[in-house]
Amino acid sequence: MPIYEYECKKCGKIFEIYQRLSEKGEDIKCPVCGAEKPVKRISSFSSCGGNGYTSNYGSSGSGSCGGGGYSSGFG
Repeated sequence: MPIYEYECKKCGKIFEIYQRLSEKGEDIKCPVCGAEKPVKRISSFSSCGGNGYTSNYGSSGSGSCGGGGYSSGFG
């Protein structure tokens, strides 16, 4: 199940929610102030397989998977 980042339009809190791909997120409320309809944010992603491959937006170097893995950074 993917993790989505949301930002509250009222208080500015950024929070994460596990959400099925089929869910639209229309009933989500801010965990701090309770405001409805937070804005879905575009966030970075990271994946690590058995070969040490890492893909992070804005990263460089061998990544967090260790061992001289390949890193693909956008930025």
